[in-house]
Amino acid sequence: MITIRHSSPEDLDAIMEIFCYARRFMKEHGNPNQWINGYPSTELILQEITNGTNYVCENENGEIIGTFCFIPGEDPTYARIDDGNWLNHEPYHVIHRMATSGQQKGIADACFKWCFEHCDNIRVDTHHDNLVMQNILKKYGFRRCGIIYTHNGTSRIAYQRTLTEKELSLPTE
Repeated sequence: MITIRHSSPEDLDAIMEIFCYARRFMKEHGNPNQWINGYPSTELILQEITNGTNYVCENENGEIIGTFCFIPGEDPTYARIDDGNWLNHEPYHVIHRMATSGQQKGIADACFKWCFEHCDNIRVDTHHDNLVMQNILKKYGFRRCGIIYTHNGTSRIAYQRTLTEKELSLPTE
């Protein structure tokens, strides 16, 4: 069983180790240009912890095996979308920097289920070379909406999913 909780400053080393693993995994799977040059930085993650938007996933032994950022409200990088449109303009939350330690399957499943318990309208973006994440998003019913641009001007593929009251569950890994 995977549990999700707010991150604390004491979790920072484990979170940064997960990002190191994720960088290696992405590089080995055809995505060498995402999360480079020290991104995400410890300063960014500490700020997210302080803001209450960073979360960790723990296994049944209390070990941190995943992390993600879940932000309520509008993301400035989502104000402009090219080559498509958002599904709606209703209030939404954003998932950023979902990563796993590689020790256990089910992190994406737990993350998406938890996030949809807190908001029924979620947006996410990923790098063009991150085919693993693109496939995960498609599996979980996210629809490709277009192209957005990060704060440094690089493009990302934008996705969105809304849950209806009729949808009682998400696919499982």
